[in-house]
Amino acid sequence: MITFEQVSVQYADAAAPALSGVDLTVPEGELCLLVGPSGSGKSTLLGTVSGLVPHFTGGVLHGRVTVGGRDTREHRPRDLADLVGTVGQDPLAHFVTDTVEDELTYGMESLGLAPDVMRRRVEETLDLLGLADLRDRALTSLSGGQQQRVAIGSVLTAHPRVLVLDEPTSALDPGAAEEVLAVLQRLVHDLGTTVLMAEHRLERVVQYADQVLLLGPGEPPVLGEPAEVMAHSPVHPPVVGLGRLAGWRPLPLSVRDARRKAGALRTRLDGLRPVAAPEVDAAGGAAPGPAASPVAEAERLVVRRGPVPALRGVDLTLLPGEITALMGRNGAGKSTLLGTLVGLHAPASGSARVGGRTPHRTRPAELIRQVGLVPQDPRDLLYGESVVAECAAADTDAGAAPGTCRALVERLLPGVPDAAHPRDLSEGQRLTLALAVVLTARPPLVLLDEPTRGLDYAAKARLVEILRTLAAEGHTVLLATHDVELAAELSHRTVIMADGEIVADGPTPEVVVSSPAFAPQVAKVLAPGPWLTVRQVERALAEVEPS
Repeated sequence: MITFEQVSVQYADAAAPALSGVDLTVPEGELCLLVGPSGSGKSTLLGTVSGLVPHFTGGVLHGRVTVGGRDTREHRPRDLADLVGTVGQDPLAHFVTDTVEDELTYGMESLGLAPDVMRRRVEETLDLLGLADLRDRALTSLSGGQQQRVAIGSVLTAHPRVLVLDEPTSALDPGAAEEVLAVLQRLVHDLGTTVLMAEHRLERVVQYADQVLLLGPGEPPVLGEPAEVMAHSPVHPPVVGLGRLAGWRPLPLSVRDARRKAGALRTRLDGLRPVAAPEVDAAGGAAPGPAASPVAEAERLVVRRGPVPALRGVDLTLLPGEITALMGRNGAGKSTLLGTLVGLHAPASGSARVGGRTPHRTRPAELIRQVGLVPQDPRDLLYGESVVAECAAADTDAGAAPGTCRALVERLLPGVPDAAHPRDLSEGQRLTLALAVVLTARPPLVLLDEPTRGLDYAAKARLVEILRTLAAEGHTVLLATHDVELAAELSHRTVIMADGEIVADGPTPEVVVSSPAFAPQVAKVLAPGPWLTVRQVERALAEVEPS
């Protein structure tokens, strides 16, 4: 279905090719998962299939990519629309209409399908993706995860033979991600659709892949069976890391397969407890005691977004040095709570206070020294003409030494070019830049909305290190996230929201282990033990079984 013949892509300002020597075939009716660190060329490879590379992005494409017999060098994206459906990392950039139903219909209208066919496919897609209750909603009123599902649905209605997906579950809560992946499985198995998908959250998707294509900077691509590729891949989900540690063969790709192999490992761990990591003691430590003065408080907080109450009587206290994960399904009110703490929303009743101030009544120049928010869409925060200009402005606004912001960017994600315009960066690079802009001011309270969206495992590890350091220095961190592995690795405390209310609040091990939806992979495999991460297991075994 998709054939790459000695494909390389070279952009004009790049020192090295974005892709080099890709020579492989993706058969019809298979789900092929692209994995690799940021900058390895995953988005570029997807673009060569849809025709966006080089017709839209520029650059020089060497070799040949054929999809269903069509050469993408000779066919522009509009000429491939009936064959290839594409969903990018940014749902808002994908939309061309105003409401959910209109967006699902637009692509079919462009293809000239009959009205009765369009109506039937819209209804099928609304049901498949759980969007029926949102059909008349404005796209701008949806949560990030709801927007992502609409973006996927808008290409599914055209019934393409090939689906090209770039981080399709990045903005989805665990339940919604499973729904989307189940739909993709049905398309592959029942309709023979070929799916080419790039995804950083491998714990969600690798067990569904028929093949895995591993890309690495400066290295030839590797295509093979998922277990074989994962055995040597530098990026892999926790369940694979646990299998490597325990020496399981073949490597398990799902929690179910790992549990079947984990009996002996549970016996080795019996009676042991997680050992605190040295870096956690030095940067992160234990959560502060109740005697500390709160950095922020919400009391019986009610916030309305139009006629809809987005927050319903929320009580929350955030203490210095505490890292709190805010979790819950899409639309639960997480982003609204973060927005209220930075003054974007005025309470309908109750109160919110940050650093003794009422956020929506505090001048932005004062509030920036108390609280900083990294939003889901980093473009809301970035206005400079280049990365270096954005960093210089952040240093000036924060009163920081020149070069402070740029050093943070390099620490989080090395290799982001100075001269690049923020809009030309990848999703992960834009998020990294926005995070660095906020951290430059070193506010006592740091708020992050889906901070790992678009980040690979290495960048996520660097983010964990920086946030632990901030917490050790007394900063308070509140992150709204669907990344259960991040919460397990990083947070002292986990708060779960549903329908605008807090339904769980406590130490992370207690909250996530008892939650089937929000438990990390290691907790599911080694239940009922107290283990959350592969590193905890590794350190505990090293204490009693030194090599």
